[in-house]
Amino acid sequence: MRGISIYLSEELSPELIDWMERMREVGFTSIFTSLHIPEDDPTTYTERLQQLGALARRLDMELVADIAPSSLQALGKNWDDAHTLLDWGITGLRVDYGVTPKQVAALSKQMMVALNASTLTEKEFEEMLRHGLQRERVEAWHNFYPRPETGLERTWFDEKNFWLRSKGIKIQAFIPGEERIRGPLHETLPTLEAHRHKSPFSCYVDLQTTVDRILIGDPYVSDTTMRQFQAYDEGIIVLRATARDRDDSLPTRHTNRMDPARDVLRSVESRAYGRPGNQRIQPRYTEERLIGSITIDNERYGRYAGELQVTKQNLSADERVNVIGRVIEEDRSLIQQIGPGGRFQIDWV
Repeated sequence: MRGISIYLSEELSPELIDWMERMREVGFTSIFTSLHIPEDDPTTYTERLQQLGALARRLDMELVADIAPSSLQALGKNWDDAHTLLDWGITGLRVDYGVTPKQVAALSKQMMVALNASTLTEKEFEEMLRHGLQRERVEAWHNFYPRPETGLERTWFDEKNFWLRSKGIKIQAFIPGEERIRGPLHETLPTLEAHRHKSPFSCYVDLQTTVDRILIGDPYVSDTTMRQFQAYDEGIIVLRATARDRDDSLPTRHTNRMDPARDVLRSVESRAYGRPGNQRIQPRYTEERLIGSITIDNERYGRYAGELQVTKQNLSADERVNVIGRVIEEDRSLIQQIGPGGRFQIDWV
């Protein structure tokens, strides 16, 4: 499950609503919003939250709000009637400081409750269970970390998730957005420090087998990133690349061979490109093949001429191999995700 973040400091403009609709079309089914960020004006919460809830209902999206006792007060609510936010289109609440285990357990009988995945302890969880916590309505959500160098370390993250899964709890994590980055620091909003400033899609692929819900912490991703998510649902990893010697007659969609090479991705579809009857491929740009290089074997490689490859590591120059482009830095980690028989697409940018 994947989702987006919408912050109440920004009005729901027609442009934002259009973007949300398009994100829903490419498979984003959750919305996260925060109700206790100090930089925001609490006087705008009620109206905008109700608008967002109505929109979430129209788009058939879950809406989970990060909340604290003070923000409940600003909405005219308390923990006893917090579940009435369901009437506003909110489907779940993420709770943390200032909420007792008994209150969490009571709330879980009414709606989905997200606990702080990073700080939850065995003792706290057992106490919630003693008070009647409805385990099937509970998730564990990791924080995002606006300040550089404060995001979680991967090994600890994985170990914590292993414990949470042993308790039967679903897990959520944040990945960064792009272009319009959330303030006040504008350093992206990932859960893992290793993901800071990386592409949203590559972070999603990195996490999607280890957590149950992945949310983009920043409030925007580009149209090209949307297309990557859409293609991924079709079983295709899109690699964005810059061209050195682009040839539009080449196929753009490829399948890595079932007998995968150590050093390169090998396109099954490209081999017919250099066979007799097709154009002869002259040597050109036979330079060093840095990781992510997109190459075509030229006529000097005989029967291999026409084979398209993407390098998985740095390789030396070869007079038989033309370098026609390179995967952009943000997408190079995706190359390792393409296994035997894996489908990939090269999008020239």
